[in-house]
Amino acid sequence: MSESEDIPKEPKVPSLYHNYVSFLGTVIAAGSIVGITLLFLLELTGQATQPYLGIFTYIMLPGVMMFGMAVVALGMFRERRRRRDMTPEEILAFPVLDLNDPRRRRAMLGFLVASVMFLFISAFGSYKAFEFSESVQFCGQVCHEVMKPEFVANRVAPHSKIACVECHVESGADGFIKAKMGGVRQLFAVTLGTFDRPIKTPVHNMADTKQTCSHCHWQEKFYGEKLRIFNHYGYDEASSLNQTRMLINIGGGTPETGAVVGSHWHTNMGSEVAYVASDERREVIPWVRVKDEKGNVTEYFARGADVTPEFISSREKRVMNCIDCHNRPTHIYLSPNEAVDQALSIGKLDLSLPFIKAKSVEVLAGQYMTNSEALEAIANGIDQFYKTSYPAIYASRKASVDSTVVELQRIYQTYFFPEMKTDWRAHPNNIGHYNAQGCFRCHDGQHFSREGKVIRNDCTLCHKTLDQTFGGKTLMPADGQFKHPVNLGDKNTYQCNACHTGDRTFKHPLNLGDISAFSCVECHKGDTYKMR
Repeated sequence: MSESEDIPKEPKVPSLYHNYVSFLGTVIAAGSIVGITLLFLLELTGQATQPYLGIFTYIMLPGVMMFGMAVVALGMFRERRRRRDMTPEEILAFPVLDLNDPRRRRAMLGFLVASVMFLFISAFGSYKAFEFSESVQFCGQVCHEVMKPEFVANRVAPHSKIACVECHVESGADGFIKAKMGGVRQLFAVTLGTFDRPIKTPVHNMADTKQTCSHCHWQEKFYGEKLRIFNHYGYDEASSLNQTRMLINIGGGTPETGAVVGSHWHTNMGSEVAYVASDERREVIPWVRVKDEKGNVTEYFARGADVTPEFISSREKRVMNCIDCHNRPTHIYLSPNEAVDQALSIGKLDLSLPFIKAKSVEVLAGQYMTNSEALEAIANGIDQFYKTSYPAIYASRKASVDSTVVELQRIYQTYFFPEMKTDWRAHPNNIGHYNAQGCFRCHDGQHFSREGKVIRNDCTLCHKTLDQTFGGKTLMPADGQFKHPVNLGDKNTYQCNACHTGDRTFKHPLNLGDISAFSCVECHKGDTYKMR
């Protein structure tokens, strides 16, 4: 017998991992790994488009996995303490699983069933987390303060049934990476409270409309002319109705099927309109380049703008697509004037109450710091106005006054968000040109080419007025041109939003001081100006 055989071998001490607590921690960690793997595969295959899904995949579930590993470590620590007074021979390699013992058998079966159920629930829960992260509720309500304006306005907008990710996230690997990077930045901004108030628009990394809008809207379809009826109520005691009926020349079409006409010509496949904006909101456009269906290129420059080749090359050249005009497709913030006109048209406000339009716009347009302050001011403003100015009406029709308060408070909570500094002024709507420049960003009659061409601001390019009713009279312009109720003289010298600001504020191109001392017709005689 050799000398080495005479020395007895020391028994191998089993791993500290062999204990029930560590096994439980392993199951928890394994469940989180199953969830992470499932969500990662969904992202990898392009099934997941929500950038915030990374919160579950890379933050929450890894946190659960770390918790499971901590439970494993806790079990090992307890096992080590248990073994202090035991000899190596007394330490078993694994916990005793004597299935003949009813108590141990029940415990073992319970552990196995619970483990299988936990893994199943982890997989199912991960998929439900994926579904939730794709929902409008997740986008709008998880970060409640930040996204509240977008979420609330979305619920009453035309695209309210479409998930946010359908428009905000591009398909493919590039879209996936951009979405993830954007999601991480937004998560940090929300966590640190450094997010913008209001949220800046336009969104410069918005998905290509060919991948979003074109899924439902046929770009080449010829839409022709669509009838629109515009109801505007006056600020007089009777809130008199001014109604305009127009045919909006949407047009569209393809060169193969006929002439491409109307406003949809701007984004038609046969032509290309590119522009350079000098501001982040794309409201000031000093340079426009138009390439027609024959390939002819014309550049237009805003009169008085210093547009050099260096300026053009240093700025983004944006080719017009749907959202350059339809820039508020689903987050629409109506102005006080528009919101009240709409409520009066559908009977939500009592038109028979004196000065209902004027007073409603006044209380909605007030400067408030918080939503609760606004709601209280609206209630007090309407109640006190009719109680003081029209006591008989207030006494006999208190219910109508109260319903007015309720409706105006609803309007305010739908379109105005003082905590986020969000309203119609923060996010102007470029469809039309009533409260914002809109079409007049280019169609102002002040963009000229080197050859002397001009981007026209002829009203009939985009719409034809059928008739107008104001002051109890109906006018049917033969030329289809809109006639302003007040004779402003040469219409080409004005833009609608110079006067129509959305509330009762008037911005005159000339500083006239206290505007309440003036009446428009004192100066605007149609051919000359009589300045007093």
